[in-house]
Amino acid sequence: MKGKVLYIIYQPYKWLIFAPLFVISTVFFITLGIFIILLSGPDVANRIAGAGWARFNCFITPMRVNVVGRGNIVKKQSYVVVANHQSSFDIFVLWGFLGIDARWVIKKELRKIPLFGFAGKLGGNIYIDRSDKKGAYENLKEAGKILVNGVSIVMLPEGTRSRNGNLREFKKGAFIMSLDLGIPILPVSIVDTKHILPPGTLNLFPGRTTMVIHEPVSGEGYNEENLDGFILKVRTVIQEGIQCYAQPQT
Repeated sequence: MKGKVLYIIYQPYKWLIFAPLFVISTVFFITLGIFIILLSGPDVANRIAGAGWARFNCFITPMRVNVVGRGNIVKKQSYVVVANHQSSFDIFVLWGFLGIDARWVIKKELRKIPLFGFAGKLGGNIYIDRSDKKGAYENLKEAGKILVNGVSIVMLPEGTRSRNGNLREFKKGAFIMSLDLGIPILPVSIVDTKHILPPGTLNLFPGRTTMVIHEPVSGEGYNEENLDGFILKVRTVIQEGIQCYAQPQT
């Protein structure tokens, strides 16, 4: 009963304050990011505009983010960051609080969004057509050239948001890239964002989430023949993180 009352009270705030501020901040930070990219490059733009946009929108939700395992990140080491996908708010968590210079693998449909699509491409992010596996692999292979000196790439191998919070099957692209380039996987568990904004809804509600940064997983000893074992190892780590830190909902 208490939760329903709080939800009703929150609705005017969501539509009259959060929604306008989200739109304004998105336009502002994307525009700022474009200027920073042109002047100083995408790494500085990510730290200032990207992280600023994500943290600002977490603040106005409000969504409190608890980060566990930051010490597992080694400076100047590039990673293929692999995270689960519970909600659109996962983007805010990763971009705002992961704290590494990263590019994103983004579905090509988002490139059509005015300003966002241009800024994403300018910033070195990778747009792929998920319906064209061969073309997607070629794009990922090309993207591997930027993964040097601590530049990482973020991938959500479930491909789309889980509707119930349970992990979906992982696609292979991130793991093939890790093996081809000899770059470790950095598993990340994002916990409870499904309660902030459930997938397929506009039922935004404030709360808290946890991001668990696990120890990197090397692809040493794995190849295309036993790739499923590599995927299962990483998926199990992420699943255990979700189970360990998930909060019961009252």
